[in-house]
Amino acid sequence: MSDANRHYVLAAGGTGGHLIPAFALAVELERRGHHVALITDARGAEIPGKPDFLPAHVLPAGRFGKNPLSWLKGAKAVLEGRSMALRLFETFEPSAVVGFGGYPALPALLAATSAGIPSIVHEQNAVLGRVNRILAGRVQAIAIAYPEVKRLKPKYDSKAHLVGNPVRAEVLALRDEPFPPFTEDGLLRVLVTGGSQGARVLSEVVPDGLAMLQPALRSRLQVTQQCRPEDIDTVRERYRSHDIPAELGTYFEDMSARLADAHLFIGRAGASTIAELTAVGRPAILVPLPIATDDHQNFNTREVVKAGGARSIRQANFTPNQVAKQIQAMAQRPETLATAAHASWNCGRPKAASDLADLVTSFGGSEMMDVIRVGGNNARGASQGEMVGQGAATRDEMA
Repeated sequence: MSDANRHYVLAAGGTGGHLIPAFALAVELERRGHHVALITDARGAEIPGKPDFLPAHVLPAGRFGKNPLSWLKGAKAVLEGRSMALRLFETFEPSAVVGFGGYPALPALLAATSAGIPSIVHEQNAVLGRVNRILAGRVQAIAIAYPEVKRLKPKYDSKAHLVGNPVRAEVLALRDEPFPPFTEDGLLRVLVTGGSQGARVLSEVVPDGLAMLQPALRSRLQVTQQCRPEDIDTVRERYRSHDIPAELGTYFEDMSARLADAHLFIGRAGASTIAELTAVGRPAILVPLPIATDDHQNFNTREVVKAGGARSIRQANFTPNQVAKQIQAMAQRPETLATAAHASWNCGRPKAASDLADLVTSFGGSEMMDVIRVGGNNARGASQGEMVGQGAATRDEMA
């Protein structure tokens, strides 16, 4: 097998947060002339967005909950999945196996270790996930999305590489578009989403918070909000009673276009959400999911909040009054919102898919790229490029 035409296996758990970056890497590897296969579970095989060229192999993947009685069943499923992965590797002959977290990635990575195949894990969140913690000592490299990752042991720093979180091509294409014009008397377009299922707390709090804005700002609102099906009629009536124009839906297929038009985002702080907001450069009010494992959504917000691109509100403190207060502070003047947009943009890592592909293809091919090694010359500054449009200053100039 030549360097120009190698095989790679990507293993990802059955959620969009794990699979979206896997799909983005698959596209980049295929563009470079390599063959790629996906290992996932039954749920992951149904996640929309899988490239047509990418074959999906569904393997059993045990879960290890708090009840020790479930561990035996989980271990049995992992061993079965490991055996199936080994059979796949015999025919596909991958140069490396890349795991994106979630229990469905575990059998494939364990199989790679036993077969002597180089393996890499990618961590989307600012806290190293449970499966990636299990595998950290076995893999050759750990790709990370944030400069600081909790629960990553110092002894693994030498194998940690800052690449960022790959995002969808249609979102990345918006990076060089200027922030939409926002003037003293123009519309303020607000986009509200709560993940794939929506978030009830956003439906309960945001309409009343927007209603508490000062009249000069409230009268210029134009809202797009994702809601749960069972909440949508109540939310619609709430906006109607406040006389605030709002488009509501349970799912928006053209989310990238809506993000392009938005001046302000309000929503959860999942890894993919943060990656897309910073890729495009959109200010945000983030409400971390309180039950997220290891409080990882809270840690996901820290970089962009510190930079000035977002405000983070704990769900317990997420009240209509707090929403109004934060929006008033961010949007009281056009230049304030534009500055926040640029701060968000500066946190983006648009070359994440390319940098991750460079790291992955360094196994069995060229030497490990040192340019993205954390603690040395990392790719963060090199990957961020230069913003086009309003407020195109460097991070140093913003300091």
